[in-house]
Amino acid sequence: MAKDSIGLIELGSIAAGYQVCDAMLKAADVELVLARSICSGKYMVMVRGEVGAVQAAVASGNTAGSFSVIDCFTIANLHESIFPAIGGTAQVEKLDALGIVESFSVAAVPGNDEAAAKAADVRLIEVRLAMALGGKAFVTLTGDVAAVESAVAAAARTIGQKGLLVNKVVIPRPRPELLKEMI
Repeated sequence: MAKDSIGLIELGSIAAGYQVCDAMLKAADVELVLARSICSGKYMVMVRGEVGAVQAAVASGNTAGSFSVIDCFTIANLHESIFPAIGGTAQVEKLDALGIVESFSVAAVPGNDEAAAKAADVRLIEVRLAMALGGKAFVTLTGDVAAVESAVAAAARTIGQKGLLVNKVVIPRPRPELLKEMI
């Protein structure tokens, strides 16, 4: 079976973050994608694996973290472009239109990146989760203007429904220097 699902727990306690990470890894056959403290004194843990294993790990982590859990998610059958974007390894030679969607919550972004990637023919560039962002997160993507507008709108709509949207931007024909700043 494919390891194409992810689960994330965002916590308000660093100590609880370590406890949750251990519980998640012990609960099921999952791979640790990241576990780290993030801005504003929070902690996040992300795992990857088969959907059932990820669901079991997140459930166990939620139990272990109890009152420290801020938000969590499990996403099954992720679009293949999510994984290199989360890892910061997506390769982009040229920006057509550039879309950016920014959220107040780390947990709000990856699921909505999935919505953006499926909503239109776009390429995810990066999913940045809370590192040097004051606890926020954002996604960058590229494609033709109409596709980027559609993808940004889809992601912003779902983040906005949670009241967590900071901003959304679509830049047609961005200057090439912007790509150099992004990588």
